Amino acid sequence: MTGEELRSTTVHDWKSKHVLVTGGASFIGSHLVDALVGRGARVRVVDNLSSGRRENIADHIASGAVEFREADLLRSDVVDAATAGTDVVFHIAADHGGRGYIDLHQVACSTNLVLDGMVFRSAERAGAEKVVFASSGCVYPEHLQNDPGELLYLTEGLVAPPYAADNLYGWAKLMGELTLRAYCAEGRLAAASVRYFTAYGPRCPESHAVMAMIARAMTGQDPFEIWGTGEQVRNWTHVQDIVEGTIRAAEEIHDGTAVNIGTMERTSVVECAREVLAYMGREARFVFDPSKPTGPYNRVSDLTLCRELLGWEPEIDFKTGLRSTIDWYLEAHDESEVRRTLEFALTERRHA
Repeated sequence: MTGEELRSTTVHDWKSKHVLVTGGASFIGSHLVDALVGRGARVRVVDNLSSGRRENIADHIASGAVEFREADLLRSDVVDAATAGTDVVFHIAADHGGRGYIDLHQVACSTNLVLDGMVFRSAERAGAEKVVFASSGCVYPEHLQNDPGELLYLTEGLVAPPYAADNLYGWAKLMGELTLRAYCAEGRLAAASVRYFTAYGPRCPESHAVMAMIARAMTGQDPFEIWGTGEQVRNWTHVQDIVEGTIRAAEEIHDGTAVNIGTMERTSVVECAREVLAYMGREARFVFDPSKPTGPYNRVSDLTLCRELLGWEPEIDFKTGLRSTIDWYLEAHDESEVRRTLEFALTERRHA
């Protein structure tokens, strides 16, 4: 494709589009499916259900709005069949979990290097117009994110040689971004990469910090365990904003540019824990465990490029999003079952 042809692939009318969502039964993927179906897109989902759940998109399958295939995208025949006839590929699938998972399952996360390359190559061969890649704040150099007291906002340009991504998960995401830029530079695909920052919300598993804290409070844990010192700063971003940013990137970015999707609210882990306990009417003594996986101590996105390219920024403030997520969790979960499975769920992605 020429530069002009790449620009012409910008999408706005979803009703005319055949869309593939890899990992579309997962936490983020299923919310993306909801939004795309709502926009009238014809959606295909391929998911091996290693962490996704069929029930997340069951209504769409039953209505015929979504074609669902339970299959492994690491098989070449599966990925080629998945991309066939699609206009836009949202590549959400990854071997991924929360901080405990990506720290303790490095080999599993390394398979994303293979997965991403297979999806991109297959999308091009199938004649897809665009690939939208779910990247991560893990592509940013870890050494920049050590001081929780520093007023730091990560700008996209900080991902540059010499690269220093966060674990094999972060390196795989970085390589995915660079690969897509190469496809665009050679005129072979249009693409966008979206760097997600610490998503949370309904359907999110307990391997992610916010959900772990909600689960600990639900089960009355006291002392209440916090991994690390509790000083870790994050910008937790509600899944509805993650999805809206992803679709807007599909609509506005064609040249492989990577853009942050996250808020600029700075909230420490211990502040989050206090808010969870307060809203749930619980009291507990905190106990800190710095030996557990924590990730960088200061990870918050800058939104300058997001505002410039997408004309948008996340809209759900953390306190509002957290409270609605707690309400969902309490309604959707049984306390005894949470108590039984919590320790497993903190570091795994498969169902206990």
